[in-house]
Amino acid sequence: MKKPHAKTYYVRGGKPLRGEVRVSGAKNAATKELVAALLADAPVTLHNVPEIGDVRVTLEMLAELGAKVSFENGTAVIDVRRLKTEKVAEAFSRKNRIPILLLGPLLHRFGKAMIPALGGCTIGARPIDFHLDALRKMGASIMCEKGFYVATAKKLKGAIIDLPFPSVGATENVMLAAVKAKGTTIIRNAAVEPEIMDLAVLLQAMGAIINLDVNRTWVIEGVDSLHGAEHCVIPDRIVAASFMVAAALTGGDVFVRDARQTDLLSFLNALRRVGVPFEAREDGIRVTAPKELQPVVIETDVHPGFMTDWQQPFVMLLTQAKGVSIVHETVYEDRFGYTDALVKMGAKIQLHSECLGGKPCRYINHDYRHSAVIVGPTPLKAAEIAIPDLRAGFSYLIAALIAKGKSKITGVEQIERGYEDVIGKLKSLGAEIEVK
Repeated sequence: MKKPHAKTYYVRGGKPLRGEVRVSGAKNAATKELVAALLADAPVTLHNVPEIGDVRVTLEMLAELGAKVSFENGTAVIDVRRLKTEKVAEAFSRKNRIPILLLGPLLHRFGKAMIPALGGCTIGARPIDFHLDALRKMGASIMCEKGFYVATAKKLKGAIIDLPFPSVGATENVMLAAVKAKGTTIIRNAAVEPEIMDLAVLLQAMGAIINLDVNRTWVIEGVDSLHGAEHCVIPDRIVAASFMVAAALTGGDVFVRDARQTDLLSFLNALRRVGVPFEAREDGIRVTAPKELQPVVIETDVHPGFMTDWQQPFVMLLTQAKGVSIVHETVYEDRFGYTDALVKMGAKIQLHSECLGGKPCRYINHDYRHSAVIVGPTPLKAAEIAIPDLRAGFSYLIAALIAKGKSKITGVEQIERGYEDVIGKLKSLGAEIEVK
């Protein structure tokens, strides 16, 4: 898999997207499942793995630890029987947030783990207190030394973990630690996203005893060892939603193959409320151009609510709705920074620190601009844009696709972290894009 290099996208707007596009495997499932392979005593084979930047970084990280890794045509095989070190190299610091999930697997292997400082998208503080507190309850001693989290444990043990918020990352971290811990672990107020369900399916296939109980509770009975397994990664519901919005806004007609209705219920409800026609089929979802977009009030939430990663393309959609819309972000406190570029292109978006959704959120009475008021429709004009983070990147692409003129987009390595062959797919649908 080739490493990305600095590139610029030049996008000419005004071309309707038409045709068919296939959704690749989910980034937020594949990367975590690659980490899960560290727990096995035999090779783990994953199919439908997307060829994206975050997967490449994760595979490189596993290889640096001593794993034997192969990746070809969407299939990754990871063999960690000769793992050589408990230390994740500092070179992986701040590339993404995957390293923190290695704490449990490395503790099981070596009794020690050294993880560098984290990175990922600039969308909020995203502290790892939930992760560290949970692992400490399971018997780990964790300190911060010279830019590394250093954890030690003779043997992790089961515990009752009450998460203050249904954090996806913290839930995954505890799951990866609990499957080989001594005794039973109960994770209450846990995340239950489709990607976490997919991780649980893989872990069960590897020999774990793991069950989702009522009221967002995972119950995991630790086992002595896990074996190899073969698993197919679920389709990416964020990529699916992104292409649906692009089809609607460009006046197009696109069949999004492998998009799963069960994973997109909240998004499809919002799409219907705003006036976008869609047809759900067994093998995907077809989206066609709306006659007119209606304003709505959207509030992001943990699954099964409206996903925070759908927020950016949906805000883009609402810039073309007739009237005033409101989006209340309740998951991350700093996820509207990307709207400055949209305003530069002609969108009318105002940010507020008040909770403008249907209910107060945990950011009430804090100085976080986490509510957006969008007034539309507004014509957009081409501009030079630098992508600040992964999900904002696709929104900028959508903006450029409907803007008048030719836009220049830099920082594209951000979007390539999570969208497989994004330019090839858009061009196959009729988009006019040059890459230089």
